[in-house]
Parts: sequence; C-alpha cells; structure tokens
Amino acid sequence: MAEAEEDCHSDTVRAEDDENESPAETDLQARELFLKAVEEEQNGALYEAIKFYRRAMQLVPDIEFKITYTRSPDGDGVGNSYMEDNDDDSKMADLLSCFQQQLTFQESMLKLCQPELENNQTHISVLPMEVLMYIFRWVVSSDLDLRSLEQLSQVCRGFYICARDPEIWRLACLKVWGRSCIKLVPYTSWREMFLERPRVRFDGVYISKTTYIRQGEQSLDGFYRAWHQVEYYRYIRFFPDGHVMVLTTPEEPQSIVPRLRTRNTRTDAILLGHYRLSQDTDNQTKVFAVITKKKEEKPLDYKYRYFRRVPVQEADQSFHVGLQLCSSGHQRFNKLIWIHHSCHVTYKSTGETAVTAFEIDKMYTPLFFARVRSYTAFSERPL
Repeated sequence: MAEAEEDCHSDTVRAEDDENESPAETDLQARELFLKAVEEEQNGALYEAIKFYRRAMQLVPDIEFKITYTRSPDGDGVGNSYMEDNDDDSKMADLLSCFQQQLTFQESMLKLCQPELENNQTHISVLPMEVLMYIFRWVVSSDLDLRSLEQLSQVCRGFYICARDPEIWRLACLKVWGRSCIKLVPYTSWREMFLERPRVRFDGVYISKTTYIRQGEQSLDGFYRAWHQVEYYRYIRFFPDGHVMVLTTPEEPQSIVPRLRTRNTRTDAILLGHYRLSQDTDNQTKVFAVITKKKEEKPLDYKYRYFRRVPVQEADQSFHVGLQLCSSGHQRFNKLIWIHHSCHVTYKSTGETAVTAFEIDKMYTPLFFARVRSYTAFSERPL
C-alpha cells in the first residue's frame, strides 16, 4: 500500500513539473509514455504498463483516442504496429501507405476489399493478387487508358492500392518514352512521371479548323465577281506504339472522328507514319513525324501491254511535320503548334531527294485536343 501511494505521489509531482512545458511537448511526451506502456503490456509487464499508462493520461487525458493502434496478425497482444491520427495534409499526401497499413492490420489474411452486403455469390476479393493485377492491366489496355485506371481506383481502398502499382505505371512510361525514361529523376514515382512529363494524348484526336476567303472567277457579263469562304479541318491521331494518322478534309468531326479509331481505316486521303518526342534544352517538347500516303496495289493492265508507253519516273513522297506540344487552359498537353512542314520526294532511279518547305503562316492554325470516349470503350490487348 505504501509503495502504491509513493507511486501516486511521484506521478503527481511529475505532472506538476510538466505543466510548465508547451502543449506540443506535452503531447509528444504523453505519446511516448503511452507507446511505452503498449510495449510493456505486450512483454507481459502489466505493472510497469499501468505506471506508464497512468503517467501518459495525467499529461493528456484523451491520449488513448489520439493514437490508433490495431491488432497485429502475428500476436495476441494489442499490436506491434500503430498509426498516429493526424489531421494535417501529410496524411492525405501519403494516402497509399495509409491504406496499406489499414489493410495489413485489419485481417490476418490480406484482402483488398470486403463485400458491403452479404450474398451467396463469389466476391472479387477472393481472387489472387496476380489475377487482379492482370485485370487492371486489361483496364489500362494497349491504348494506355490511364483515365479508366484512375476511375477504378475510386471503388475502394484495395483498388486504390492496385491502381498505384508501380509496375503498371512503369510499363506505361516505357511505352510512351522508351529507353529515355529508364531513370526516375527528377520524378519520385512512375505515376508522377506519366502525369507530369509532357506527352501526346492517345484517348482522342487533335483537331484544327482553318477558314479563309478566296476570290472566284468573274461572271460572263463582267458585272460581279464571286467570293468563296473555304473551310477545312486537320486531324492528327497518335497511338502509343509510335504510329500517327494525319487527315486534311472539309468534312466535319462528327463524320471523321469515328473513322480514326484504328489504323485500318478505309479513308483514302489519310496519311500514315511514325512520330517521336523530342525535348530541347529550352524544356520545350516537340513532336516530329514522317507521314506518307497509304500505298494501294494497282492491278496490272493487260489490255495495253503490247503498246510502248512513255516511262514514268517513279518516286516516293513523304511529308515531314514538326509540332510544338504545350498546354492551354486547365487541360494539359492539349495544344499543338506548327513549327515545320515540308515535302520530300525521293526518285528511285537516281536516289536524289527534292525537298520543298512550306511557309508556316496563318493557314497553319493550332490543333486542340478533343477526347473521344469510343476510343477507350473496350480493350483489345492488355498492357
């Protein structure tokens, strides 16, 4: 009895001495005492644990509610792991680790999600992690539909963790930039690199509209001369594998955009080619593309095979395009500005190449991105 009274007296003296400390220091000291008590209780020293509990609660009476501790999957005590309950922005910034700790400590067997209502059907949480990650790769697909992946992460904490898997974002970065993204520096994660590093977008089309006035021919009686307003569109569609399609036509987007979903379009005037991204020393990202007209196999004409024809000099024609990638408004990487356009004609007989550069004037209006939902409506191949 005397020993217990002595302990209570010593605790009272310590509490009076701690009144002179700041609230932050008091909370920190109470937290350390409380965690020390948890450790002593796990080791079986209940008497020592009670002493530390008492001292912590004398400093901060509600210290038990400021520290959230959960049961460890390997022990029978209170738990070897704990998580401080802070209300600042650091917890939101590290939301991934927060969810991982909660799922790890909740169950003895890790489950990504739990059914909200009881049912007799098999829940998706019983699937192995490897199968779930393969499903997520199908969601992203070979079209790099990371928008759907972000939407899927809002289902539950388990899906949020799967959607932040570094391997998915690493594969996406490698498909966009290739070997130039081996190192993460200056980014902290593959997801941050994919979101922050300038790139062209694949879930839609870059479109520009050009309008100008052209003078027509004079009438037969010479009293008036007609003026015509000419309108045409340019469409540029990029693919993750490095291919690009370019089309110039007077037809409006409502009729053209559905035809540009795949490269196997039957539009005759379309140009196909490859593109690459280039970042100069001035931190401006440019897109360079080489495009050619679709090659059509012409059937042999046997009707006039015995007549001598004037030989036509065969040549290959290609167009070289240079665009500057930038952001406009609230959207990122949604604007392309023309910086170069030229025509290269290579004669097969001599191997010579004739280059004709076009002047970039007001006729080359900027292209703006328009997202097309049908392009990512279904997946053909996984990431």
